[in-house]
Amino acid sequence: MITIVDYGLGNIGAFANLYKRVNVAAKVARTAGELADAERIILPGVGSFDHAMDLLDASGMRPTLEDLVINGKRPVVGVCVGMQILAEGSDEGTRQGLGWIPGRVRHFSHAPSNADLPMPHMGWNDVRPRAGEQLFQGLETDARFYFLHSYYFECAEADHVAAHTSYGLEFGCAVRSGHVHGVQFHPEKSHHYGARLLKNFAEA
Repeated sequence: MITIVDYGLGNIGAFANLYKRVNVAAKVARTAGELADAERIILPGVGSFDHAMDLLDASGMRPTLEDLVINGKRPVVGVCVGMQILAEGSDEGTRQGLGWIPGRVRHFSHAPSNADLPMPHMGWNDVRPRAGEQLFQGLETDARFYFLHSYYFECAEADHVAAHTSYGLEFGCAVRSGHVHGVQFHPEKSHHYGARLLKNFAEA
């Protein structure tokens, strides 16, 4: 069973509908009680880093989420801003993130060579996964996903980068530390590529 965390951000219905199409059981959690029995967790998000952290705290689900992931070792995948809040912090705001994967979220302009790039990075782009990443099984070559963002996750450790893409610079578009996964792109908007990735997560 997949549990989609609805704390007020993200395309909740799109995830639920996609899992229905691929015949994977999924539910939406809006309270700590609904989240408590989660086996695998989708943590979506859109918008700004601090706003996402504020809403997650206000939802009352954060302590349960942290207990499930840290102590219960439940697999989780953060999507877009849901990935970014896995970091320790962001140049976009002042709040601390969840800190489940060491690193910081940077604006593309952090690299001087990117100063003239149009923002946000929007549209389809190629994704190059690291060999053996289970989320990307069957997506090792020619995978394309839909992006919409101006910030990227700069991992403190290169081993936590699960996939790369390029927009002015090569950046980590997917991260993983053990059972904690994150993807910057939107699998729920990425047609059969996204469906395969989310099915892989359900079966990992």
